[in-house]
Amino acid sequence: MRETTRPGPSVRGGSLGLTLALVSAFAFGGSGPAAKPLIEAGLEPLQVTWLRAAGAACVMLPLAWRHRGLLRERPGLVLGFGLLAVAGVQACYFAALSRIPVGVALLIEYLAPALVLGWVRFVQRRPVSRAAGVGVVLAVGGLACVVRVWSGLTLDLVGLLLALGAACCQVGYFVLSDHGSDGSDGRGPSDPIGVIAFGLLIGALVLTVPARPWALDWHVLGGQASMDGTAVPAPVLLGWIVLVATVAAYLTGVVSIRRLSPQVAGVVACLEAVIATVLAWVFLGEHLAAVQLVGGAVVLVGALIAQSSAPRRQQEEPVASGGAAGGAGVDGALPDDAHA
Repeated sequence: MRETTRPGPSVRGGSLGLTLALVSAFAFGGSGPAAKPLIEAGLEPLQVTWLRAAGAACVMLPLAWRHRGLLRERPGLVLGFGLLAVAGVQACYFAALSRIPVGVALLIEYLAPALVLGWVRFVQRRPVSRAAGVGVVLAVGGLACVVRVWSGLTLDLVGLLLALGAACCQVGYFVLSDHGSDGSDGRGPSDPIGVIAFGLLIGALVLTVPARPWALDWHVLGGQASMDGTAVPAPVLLGWIVLVATVAAYLTGVVSIRRLSPQVAGVVACLEAVIATVLAWVFLGEHLAAVQLVGGAVVLVGALIAQSSAPRRQQEEPVASGGAAGGAGVDGALPDDAHA
């Protein structure tokens, strides 16, 4: 293994990474409140997921062609991103919803930050900082309050395994988003735009069979959908899902992971559940209880603690803090032996 070091990030760079992570969490969090009216109008959840991936893939198609060299240079990266970060997360999550409560599935999926720390500690065999660990514990505990996991909990082993599969796929999203960011493997850094473009294309293709778009009621997309009693054009909702909740969300998310680190960005991503809950309150009339408001605040505190653990120096801090010699830098590059 060839050890590499990079200079630590500037305060401005770290702030930009955190800002992009928050934008990504907001964009991803806005997908649910926009998708639910379409589902209630007659579309199946997997059909909405396919429309999301296929529409975003069409938007990114010119960029995929521009970065077509990635297929030759990093085929494993683009294939893994499409299978895990795009298709795997969505397919496992929606399948889990058919067997266990939404809150339970969401909580298990957002165990991903803890699993990222497990990857760093036990697979890469790197130390993790206490601050990052505390941030994960607070974020997961706050998330349990946001989704009120104690309401309607039923033990369905298959459903729990599917939700855990979504969490594992989300770990793949964080790890693969960081893959090759420093070009330390001698092939040059992989362009995140190209990775996302091909990932969306592959994800849309993989989702085609289970989503059955040929059975989709296309008339729904030409009509109106109800958002808490307010009629909203279905194309507007679909446009939000494709352009904001997918294209913008993935672009800002991948860049933020490279500027922070997979583990820190993973904790910040827990805010997606908080944002989704607040947006559902505002636009769908799904009101928040006091315990959910407290839980949202706890998630925010956990995310900020994890972010504050990013050190200004690289070589003297554990990897989960954002830097270690030969390990993950604060902007998130994996060591050479972690690259496929």
